[in-house]
Amino acid sequence: MNNWNVYILLCDQKTYYIGLTDDMDKRLEEHKKGYSPYTKRFSDFELVYKEDYSKRYQAEKREQQLKKWSIAKKKALIDGNIELLRKLSKGT
Repeated sequence: MNNWNVYILLCDQKTYYIGLTDDMDKRLEEHKKGYSPYTKRFSDFELVYKEDYSKRYQAEKREQQLKKWSIAKKKALIDGNIELLRKLSKGT
């Protein structure tokens, strides 16, 4: 059984990229080699957040949710600032 990961990359210290994969090491290597159409324009990547799921559909649902979030909410999640995340979520 594959485990699925939803992950957030910080690209060039300014942009968040959200994706999902069942092979984190391979996917990070693909980003570094420029295989991803979105991230190939960046030169620096840092994995800043990751969640694990046992089912692909769960990971896909979470990925879509995170992609809709504001930058402030993403940063609060990455920083583990649950209080701020709750505060920001009340407005959405």
